[in-house]
Amino acid sequence: MQERTRGGRHKRRMKLALPAVATAVALLGVGITLTATQSAEAAGARVSAAPQKLTEPSQSELRKRVIAAMEGDAVSKRSLVKQPDSAAENTAEDTTESGTTSAPAARIIGGQETTISSAPWMAQLYFRDSSGAGYFCGGVVIAPTKVATAAHCVKGIRWYETGTVVVGTDQLPTTNADGSLDYHGGEARGAYRQWNHPQYSPYTVNNDVAVLTLTSPVSVKTLPLAQPTDSALYQPGLDGKVYGWGRTSSTNPDSASQTLKVADADIVSDADCATAYPDGFIAGSMLCAGAPPTGDDATSETTCNGDSGGPLVVQGKLVGIVSWGDEDCSAAGKYGVYAKVSTYSAHIQSRVDDTNWNNDHTADLLARRTSDNTLFGWTSRVTSFARTQNLGSFGGVTLAVQADLDRDDNQDILYRVSNGDVYWDHFVPSLGEWQSKLVAVKWGTHKQILVPGDVTGDELPDMIAVDSAGTMRVYPGRGNGGFQAPISNGTGWGNFTMMRGHGDFTHDGNADIFARYADGRTFLYKGMGATSSRVFDHPVLVGAFGYMNAIVTTGDVNTDGVADVLTRDKAGALWLYPGDGNGRFKSRVAFGTGWQAYSLFG
Repeated sequence: MQERTRGGRHKRRMKLALPAVATAVALLGVGITLTATQSAEAAGARVSAAPQKLTEPSQSELRKRVIAAMEGDAVSKRSLVKQPDSAAENTAEDTTESGTTSAPAARIIGGQETTISSAPWMAQLYFRDSSGAGYFCGGVVIAPTKVATAAHCVKGIRWYETGTVVVGTDQLPTTNADGSLDYHGGEARGAYRQWNHPQYSPYTVNNDVAVLTLTSPVSVKTLPLAQPTDSALYQPGLDGKVYGWGRTSSTNPDSASQTLKVADADIVSDADCATAYPDGFIAGSMLCAGAPPTGDDATSETTCNGDSGGPLVVQGKLVGIVSWGDEDCSAAGKYGVYAKVSTYSAHIQSRVDDTNWNNDHTADLLARRTSDNTLFGWTSRVTSFARTQNLGSFGGVTLAVQADLDRDDNQDILYRVSNGDVYWDHFVPSLGEWQSKLVAVKWGTHKQILVPGDVTGDELPDMIAVDSAGTMRVYPGRGNGGFQAPISNGTGWGNFTMMRGHGDFTHDGNADIFARYADGRTFLYKGMGATSSRVFDHPVLVGAFGYMNAIVTTGDVNTDGVADVLTRDKAGALWLYPGDGNGRFKSRVAFGTGWQAYSLFG
């Protein structure tokens, strides 16, 4: 598909999607509920509601979607080969109801076949637009319920209605003699949530990144993200590999590969990429990779239609997402262009760690009414909270923090009860009930317990505890609700009256924490992503919250991709301090009054 450049001229550029082929406890933490056998220890804590989610589509429904996408492809192939000049004239008025153009076209030529064991995180994406046209993209599993892909494979598509993600196979589906669908050992999931970068442009194809949230976890190995500090992974000439099922011919729209292919795609310098695409390449958010095509499929090795959304991998990390290229995939000197993942890793990671009570991509607040210990879920409306869930009685808890410790996309609670024991409560969808696990015994004198996210650099959520002597210990998470042996991170942490953290406030890919003294001085401790004794960088003063009696960190409240901070003042007013991505805050926003009647968790 041709896209308009920033200068208003038109360029032969195509996105690489393909039509589908064959307080009582003021802020000391969140926890949740207990099974009947543990209710005594919980001193009356009860959570009576399950996290809100759409019903998972049946396997029969998912198969119908895949078949419909493949059949839709048969009637949309003609539009895939539009002449560039006519395609360039597409405007907002030329798009379909779904917001996509009638033919999201995009770009392995050359390369060789490979197996799913060499790329276990690969995903196939099948979907349709509102006209019924079917499409196919690649994707990459970055967490058990999260698939990263290109924004042009997501924006405007009703994924929860028409989309299916297939993982765990190197083969595209085929139909059996009886008409049934064969996934060749793969498994299918729906996607009930979708996110694309809010500044994605279908004309410049800038910010071409997206994340799909699957209806239930998959068990395949995940691929780590390149982080902003991973500049060494982008050195020109560094060995890279790109994977996909896309077209093997730049002229034949029916040439998608039945078997997963891999191609060499070494990193190309920004200067060379800009020379190849003087009006289209945007340094910093895009990169080129691979040897320059020769003008002939037989001697080129590059991406082509259907590879969109697939991964560019360097040294075991996701460094790029297949985005666009010349309409003639093998056009001489026209590299494949990718979204630069290190630029977007913080935005992507915030979607990975965005579990909440109603699963809408906004961080929610749990607040317990002090008059009767009823726990309520408050849903973010971006500029305010709305009380949407009564979660039942929640007495006897002295500290609680919310986090998805087992990465199943259901919100968990880690909490301490009156005898000092710490529990992890998690909802089990297959059973339709909450289950509890004892995490620690007799931690009643511990001053702080936090679950800020990944502080050790392995992309798994960790726990932090400060004991009565002021010693901090980091407990690396296992990704299943359990923790490894603790790492000591020094003493003196007992001098702080509040410590909070949930998310990456500095956009470097690592979770950070805040620590406040009794006089209100609050410091940011930037996560180092390390497993040594220096888990956090030197403190930076970020605020004087002396008038505040509560600080809450639950994630991204205003949906801008940056973690935020909530505070409650002594008059009971709640304030949102939006994070700016640099460890500081934008102008605060009022979030209502009367909050002195609640204990705020998180």
